[in-house]
Amino acid sequence: MKCTLGIYILGLVTFFLLLGFGLPKNIQKKVDKEVSSYFGIDSFTMEGISISNNNQLELPSKINEDNLFRVFDGKSSIGYIFVEQAPSKTANFDYMILLDNNFKILHSKVLIYREEYGGEIGSKRWLRQFNGKIPGDRVNHESNIDGIAGATISVRSMTNAIDDLLQSISILKEHKAL
Repeated sequence: MKCTLGIYILGLVTFFLLLGFGLPKNIQKKVDKEVSSYFGIDSFTMEGISISNNNQLELPSKINEDNLFRVFDGKSSIGYIFVEQAPSKTANFDYMILLDNNFKILHSKVLIYREEYGGEIGSKRWLRQFNGKIPGDRVNHESNIDGIAGATISVRSMTNAIDDLLQSISILKEHKAL
């Protein structure tokens, strides 16, 4: 029994060493490209952000070290990246939000959209509506974010996801948990 447990643990350790932690490879590649392009840099590092008191606070958005990263150009922090999925009609799509050091939205990108319809939410023109939003700002598909014909579900989903992120960051900053 002890030998089997040891082999099992060794197998798990090997699996995680080979697989690695963090974002899936296909997503990481797209995130790297966006960060490099936006900041005009060739190399940078990302560090997962640990949220203190996260278990005690009710947050609209799930934020943890697996989806919120601080970005460094050498030793200097240049901002944050939030990477998550949101639902469309029958699948989820992957997106990223690039934030400055004060958590103001600089850039957003739909990384992978898995449906035939609704992919227009990936257009730069539509996504620019979120630029400049800061923690505590409200975004709503009915009042201050334009809709897209044929992409209603994805528009609502992306808008709600970004609103949840802004509200969650606001709560975390207020409680000094970020």
